Amino acid sequence: MRLDGIEGRVALVTGGARGIGRCIAETLRDQGGRVADGDLQAPEIEGVLGLDLDVTSAESVDAAFGRVEAELGPVELLVLNAGIYVVEPFEETSLESWRRTLDVNLTGAFLCARRALPAMREAGFGRIVAIGSSAGKTGGKRNAAAYGASKAGIMVMAKSIASEYAEHGITANALAPALIDTEMIAGLPDMSGMIPVGRLGRAEEVAGIVAYLCSTQAAYITGEVVDVNGGFLID
Repeated sequence: MRLDGIEGRVALVTGGARGIGRCIAETLRDQGGRVADGDLQAPEIEGVLGLDLDVTSAESVDAAFGRVEAELGPVELLVLNAGIYVVEPFEETSLESWRRTLDVNLTGAFLCARRALPAMREAGFGRIVAIGSSAGKTGGKRNAAAYGASKAGIMVMAKSIASEYAEHGITANALAPALIDTEMIAGLPDMSGMIPVGRLGRAEEVAGIVAYLCSTQAAYITGEVVDVNGGFLID
């Protein structure tokens, strides 16, 4: 389905070399967006500008945005997807590991949003979508304290941006996916039996909601956290 308001818009997806992020970049491209996709190693996707991007580095973030601005224009649609998932018992989580998870999942999102917002405010338009997690609501099933804390943080950050920037034509929303069939959960026990709809989610189902939140149809939605979980968490 073709959505209104994406065609011709400049979009940047972070952490989009594979999985959900790659699918989001492809979906926004297919909707007519002028899409850039950044990761530690520049993704190679047809019709998408690949960027070397380390979201934990303010210098790398600034360089990536500078290239997008030079080649495509100011970022209008920003998808904060970059993240890592580390499974560690709480007492075995080192300070270094804790900081690394928060640096990638939360501080990286902050750096990218901070870099994007001035141009969005000046243009009087912007869409920010943060990829959170059901773990940001529940803490995760177990052994994922840093991950859960980081995802709770990114979802609250999106709400704060929504409140502060609504008057400038900018919306900010978050998604809280759970058990999406990607490499991130590969190797874990099959958990489809825990999901009321009886299967894992698909990256395309997450990407479709991201596209909707970037569209004209969603102009009156801001500050929301959208569950994408097949009934895994109903709150």
